[in-house]
Amino acid sequence: MSKSIYITTIEPNSGKSLVSLGFLRMMLNQSSKVGYFRPIINKDKNGLYDDHTYTAINFFNLDIKYEDCYAFEQSEVVELLSEGKKEKVIHDIIKKYKSLEAKYDYVLVEGTDFSGEGGFTELDVNLMIAKNLGIPVLIVGAGNDKKKKDFINTMQLSYNSFIQKEVDVIGVIANKIEVDEMEYIKTELRKVIPKEIHIDVVPKVNFLANPTVKEVAEALNGKILFGEQFLDNSIGSYSTGAMQLRNYLTRIKENALVITPGDRADIILGAIQVNASSNYPRIAGIILTGNLTPEDSILKLIEGIQSTVPIISVDGGTFGISNKIGAVKSKIYASNSKKILLALDTFDTYINVERLNKILSKFSSDKLTPSMFQYNLLQRAKSCRKHIVLPEGNDERIMEAAARLQLLNIVDLTLLGDRREIQQKADQLGLQIDLEKINILNPEDSIHNVDFAKTLYEARKHKGLTETTAMDLTRDVSYYGTLMILNGLADGMVSGAVHTTMHTIKPALQIIKTKPGVNVVSSVFFMCLSDRVSVMGDCAVNPNPNAEELAEIAISSAQSAEAFGIKARVAMLSYSSGSSGKGEEVEKVRKATEIAKKLNPDLLIEGPIQYDAAVDMSVAKTKMPDSKVAGQASVLIFPDLNTGNNTYKAIQRETGALAIGPMLQGLNKPVNDLSRGCTVEDIFNTVLLTAIQANQE
Repeated sequence: MSKSIYITTIEPNSGKSLVSLGFLRMMLNQSSKVGYFRPIINKDKNGLYDDHTYTAINFFNLDIKYEDCYAFEQSEVVELLSEGKKEKVIHDIIKKYKSLEAKYDYVLVEGTDFSGEGGFTELDVNLMIAKNLGIPVLIVGAGNDKKKKDFINTMQLSYNSFIQKEVDVIGVIANKIEVDEMEYIKTELRKVIPKEIHIDVVPKVNFLANPTVKEVAEALNGKILFGEQFLDNSIGSYSTGAMQLRNYLTRIKENALVITPGDRADIILGAIQVNASSNYPRIAGIILTGNLTPEDSILKLIEGIQSTVPIISVDGGTFGISNKIGAVKSKIYASNSKKILLALDTFDTYINVERLNKILSKFSSDKLTPSMFQYNLLQRAKSCRKHIVLPEGNDERIMEAAARLQLLNIVDLTLLGDRREIQQKADQLGLQIDLEKINILNPEDSIHNVDFAKTLYEARKHKGLTETTAMDLTRDVSYYGTLMILNGLADGMVSGAVHTTMHTIKPALQIIKTKPGVNVVSSVFFMCLSDRVSVMGDCAVNPNPNAEELAEIAISSAQSAEAFGIKARVAMLSYSSGSSGKGEEVEKVRKATEIAKKLNPDLLIEGPIQYDAAVDMSVAKTKMPDSKVAGQASVLIFPDLNTGNNTYKAIQRETGALAIGPMLQGLNKPVNDLSRGCTVEDIFNTVLLTAIQANQE
């Protein structure tokens, strides 16, 4: 029997998507087997798919087919209900839902959104569906543009409507509330809603509430003339540019969408200059009406201006277009990752996740799921807030990861490189990144070079390093970043997107050095498989460790697993299990296991053991039936780098598993290496790992 929640709203544009996305991730933190069901869908304007369903499936990569996620289109339900065929509607919805319930541990059911035909019947329809599915309801209402008392009454009436129909309500969420009214709303709701019912209040977030230029352009079937990479600009206001420029300038507000006839070159060029001026607000975009485009000479002038302003031409008069723009409502689409990430962050900040988790707790798994692991990384990194230096500051992937980290406000960052080059590339990529709030240092000409050179010289002069060479090395980004850590200017470093592993970690080995009692710096990958997270080491640093080194790698890896919430059960991998095999390599693993047991008697460790016996319980029962590790190993230690590196990459490529790392272990301060084939997601996760490591130090 799965655990399901029915999320419904009482009106259009309530911000229900924020709650649904947050709840989906909560479920994924409990199990990898999560389904999504929207009984009645509304397809997009092109008639291709339902935006809610498409976003849920694709952003969370749910293992579910689109056609299995819904029962009817809205027009079909309206027709069936008008013909008195309510029983067919209920029957087909239950049939679809039950097929999902049988497959998944959790199913999130999202109600209709009060748009399109039949909107006036939707409260009754949602009541009917929730009651017949027999699952509890979470009610979402929006308080913006309402009197406070009216909103409280509406929420109370909605709650009573479900209760009177004998539908269980687990909670109500007041969304889009002005910040200064949040406490009042929660207090008043508590007076009219029983105390056992969960209540949360979420503020209005302008970036989520305001449509983007892309949404407006799509609603108007606009033609993009310039700035396609900036279509995700959020619109804070809009105004019509029909008066002379000198008068219009005084009416432009922050993130304004400028609406003007396509032949008004003065307004167009003036708006672009407004966006570039530090004395005026930023412009979200420009809409050119009348299906008019500027003359070639004006277009050529615009082409030569580096601007972050998208310009769209539309068909229709200025007045009519303004009215249409005013009717565009913000939505969360799968392609707008910034909105989704901010929605999830808002959910985490204002929703009592701990209490909601208790609702799901009886279905929680003992295993740490990949989604739970990644969620925990994010929360732990945010809670400790560390300063991380990224030496490869002008790499596109690094910059995109930095933009995401800044949006979620997780860590403080320093990018190494030339500020002008980084700014120019950020503009070219259309990244919404505030470089004024990110520290940018250029090792070629930094105020720290002289002090860094002295520090490096003192640390390495016994190895023959000269003062001249020390000064030269401070201009190397890896040495510079490492010296930042040594001098307390950063807590950790992530590099390797364009540099080799040795280039990244050599300065750390020379300057930061290893922890007391640690002889071997090694690495682990956190392999996020479909149903579990495994720690694999060493897959990046030590080519052929001896038995003593292998034992130390095993102990360090077990400690890393425990530090990140993974119960350590260590498998020392080899080509034979137990006492069945002979040979130099097997004996090395056997000896390493004995050393590790002696150094850490409480460690759950088994070796030598084959991979299948380590992770498959059915194989383990045959080969090593008495082992406390076999079949459930969470830490997998490879006998050499050749085996480890090839195995983790094979698993990653063949299964689609997410490999987070490598994370270096054994250094006094965290320095982590990236693969040169790393993705933005890899960089993002490695920065989180590094921040958590820094906090543990």
